[in-house]
Amino acid sequence: MPQQAVIPDQFIDRTRHRPDTFFAHDLVVHVSFSDPVCPALAGALEQGASAAGLSARRGGTYVCMEGPQFSTRAESRLYRSWGADVIGMTNLTEAKLAREAEICYATLALVTDWDAWRELREAVSVETVVAILGENAAAARRTMREAVARVAPDRDCSCRRALQFAILTDRDAIPPETLSRLEPLVGKYFASREPTV
Repeated sequence: MPQQAVIPDQFIDRTRHRPDTFFAHDLVVHVSFSDPVCPALAGALEQGASAAGLSARRGGTYVCMEGPQFSTRAESRLYRSWGADVIGMTNLTEAKLAREAEICYATLALVTDWDAWRELREAVSVETVVAILGENAAAARRTMREAVARVAPDRDCSCRRALQFAILTDRDAIPPETLSRLEPLVGKYFASREPTV
């Protein structure tokens, strides 16, 4: 419902044109993505929303579609038949890259409209979305202020070790320039490798 929020725990990828990995053929990495959201951050968002007076439901499926156009009615009905709860254009790619960077990630999806599945309602318009965006932005700021204080700095979630067993390329076959470029992401897993002369 518009002006409410969902803290999704699953994503469906309907994007086509976006780079969604830091890694390529010379360093193959397959991170686990079955549970794409950090439970510690999702919990902090849920508590923060409650403290900020924002009606938020934890759990649900987010369809990430390619924008900038809104959904057709057929697409909207399809997503609904899949059990999707919210549709957006950004969060899935962010979630994938955050997991590869071992960054905890969660989404506060603030609802602006009913999408196109409600046949008796008018189609989604930019004017409607923009009107609700301002109210949602204020609710998001209040929620973030509350949520940040609730994030435990010493949390022990698997997001922070996502690459530990995900690097598939033989370490000796990875070019030094690739390691240098990706050092901020993978450096701690190559600390014992002898430098090449």
